[in-house]
Amino acid sequence: MTDTPAEHPTSSEDATPSERPGSAAPSRRSLIGWGGAGLALGAAAAGGAVAVARSGDDTGPDAAGSGGAIAFHGTHQAGIATPVQDRLHFAAFDVRTDDRAAFVQLLKDWTGAARRMTAGRPVGEGAYGGLAEAPPDDTGEALGLQPSRLTLTIGFGPSLFEKFDLSGRRPDALVDLPKFAGDNLDRGRSGGDLCVQACADDPQVAVHAIRNLARIGFGKVVIRWSQLGFGKTSSTTPDAQTPRNLMGFKDGTRNIAGTETDRLKKFVWVAEKDGDADSAWMAGGSYLVARRIRMNIETWDRTSLQEQEDVFGRDKGEGAPVGRAKERDKPFLKAMLPDAHVRLAHPDTNAGATLLRRGYSFTDGTDGLGRLDAGLFFLAYQRDVRKGFIPVQRSLAADALNEYIQHVGSAVFAIPPGVRDKDDWWGRTLFTKNPGDAGDAGDAGDSRDSEEA
Repeated sequence: MTDTPAEHPTSSEDATPSERPGSAAPSRRSLIGWGGAGLALGAAAAGGAVAVARSGDDTGPDAAGSGGAIAFHGTHQAGIATPVQDRLHFAAFDVRTDDRAAFVQLLKDWTGAARRMTAGRPVGEGAYGGLAEAPPDDTGEALGLQPSRLTLTIGFGPSLFEKFDLSGRRPDALVDLPKFAGDNLDRGRSGGDLCVQACADDPQVAVHAIRNLARIGFGKVVIRWSQLGFGKTSSTTPDAQTPRNLMGFKDGTRNIAGTETDRLKKFVWVAEKDGDADSAWMAGGSYLVARRIRMNIETWDRTSLQEQEDVFGRDKGEGAPVGRAKERDKPFLKAMLPDAHVRLAHPDTNAGATLLRRGYSFTDGTDGLGRLDAGLFFLAYQRDVRKGFIPVQRSLAADALNEYIQHVGSAVFAIPPGVRDKDDWWGRTLFTKNPGDAGDAGDAGDSRDSEEA
C-alpha cells in the first residue's frame, strides 16, 4: 500500500482495501440525497549510476536520477521505506525441494545474485563470453541498462514454515488472513512459500531480476504467480506529489515517509521484544500483505463526479479531504459520509492502525467480456498484521468504495531483516541457530558477488 493503512484505492489515511460485491443498482447517495452535503458542510472551513548509501533505517536519499543504485546492505531490507520506484515485478514462489541444505544454498545464491543486480552488474560470469556449450549465467536483457534504483525484497509465507522443521519458528504475527466480506480470491493468485518484490524505474530491469532468480532456483522453487505493476500509487518521500490511482484519485497522502524513523519504528519494523524467543529472528524485519484488487473501471467511469468524491471523501482535483483546501490537510472526518473511504480507513477510526503502503496500478488485458482487467496491486508493510491490515480491512467492510472494487488475490509474508554485509545472506537469521552470528553464513556468492558497488 500514509497514515492510511491500505493501498487499494484507499483514502489518504492509513487504510487498507476492502470490498463489497459490485452492484449496478442506483447509487445510495442519489437515493439518500446526501450527495454534496459533506462538501457543503466543510466548505466554510476551506480556505550515470550513482551508488547511494542506505542508512540502518533504510531512509537514505533517493538515488541520483532514475539510473542510480540503491545500496543492498542494511539493517532493514531495501524496498520498504526506500523511495518508491516507478515499476514493479512481484513474484510468489513455491518450494519444490525438501532438502534443507539445498534450499539454504539457494538463498545464498539468490543473495549473491541480488547483490550484483542491484548494483547494475550481471549475474555470475555474465550473459556472454563464457563456455559456448553452456547456458550463460545471466539472461542478458538488462545489458547496457542502468541499475534504475532496483531493490529486491524477499519474504517468507506461512506455508514455508510447514517445511524444513520450521514450524516452531513461525512468528505469532504471521497469521493466515481471515476471509473478509466480499472476498473473491483466486487461489492461483494467492499464497506462496516465499516472495520477491522487485522495484525499479525501468520495467526491464525489474523483470530481469525476477527472471534470473527464477532461473537460478530451477528445480528447487517455481513461480506460483506474479504481478507486473506501473504507476506507483503512493510515496515514501516527504512532500512528494501523491500519485493517482486508476480511479483518478490521490490516495495515501499521509503515507509513512522513509525519513520518519519514529513512525517506522512504531508501525513498520519488528522489535526484538515482539513475539517469543523463537521469533526473535524477525527483529529488524516487517510483515507484508499483498492484495490484488480489481477495479470495476467501466462502472466507475459512468459514475458522477459528485458521487466519486463522496465515495473517497476527497475532491478529485486537488485531492483535499472534504472541507479542506490541500491534499495533506488533516481530514475532518465528520464532514464526510459515514461510509466514505477516507473516514473508514483513517487511523482515528481504527485505534491508530497505520500501514506503510507501496502499491502499484496494473492492467492485464481484458476479462473476455470487454472489460479491463485493471486495478491496484496493494502492498502494505506493518509491524504486526493483527494490529494493522486486519482491523482496518474489517473496518472497510462498510466502505462505499466496495461497490467499485473486488479483492481477487491475497498473500501475507514475513519480511526478514536486511543483509548486513558481504558474508550475510537472505534468511540467515531464520535458518541458523545463532542468528546474531554470521559465522554460519558461508559464502553468499563468489568474490565478485561480495563486493558492494
